[in-house]
Amino acid sequence: MVFSVELIPDAELDRAVRDDWDRLLGADLPSSGRNPAPSNRPHMTLAVRDRLDPSAFAGVADLLPVTLELAGVVLLGHRDRYVLARHVVVSAQLLAVHRAVAEIAGRPEPRYSNTGTDRWTPHITLARGLTAARLATAMRLVKAPNIVGQATGARVWDAEARSVTTIR
Repeated sequence: MVFSVELIPDAELDRAVRDDWDRLLGADLPSSGRNPAPSNRPHMTLAVRDRLDPSAFAGVADLLPVTLELAGVVLLGHRDRYVLARHVVVSAQLLAVHRAVAEIAGRPEPRYSNTGTDRWTPHITLARGLTAARLATAMRLVKAPNIVGQATGARVWDAEARSVTTIR
């Protein structure tokens, strides 16, 4: 099983990310917008673990809303494929939310260590699996304006059951 705890951006940030998803789709590039599931939406992952009790995160609702600032892009690589994402500026408020979630979630399994305290890179994914050649095209299409909004919602995603538990 795999669970993730995620922050959900407000409507303005959601639209900015979806616009980039749509531009990538229009160019027949990988895009997080390609998944038609109703649960697929822009989000920022705070923690990923093999096991979580979604009800343990109810108190996270009291920490929201939290300011989110999207500023440019971040590139995450794995072998010869890349993840293109919107960079989320780190703030004290955002780190406090992440730390609270990480403490509730407990120590991450090694493969999820990048979601642990002091190892996390806040971002909202635009596309996965880009080759270097396709990455260059994607970079020309993504607008990535600096935009400030809020994370107004939170949820726990159960990847095996393909279900969402809404926290707020």
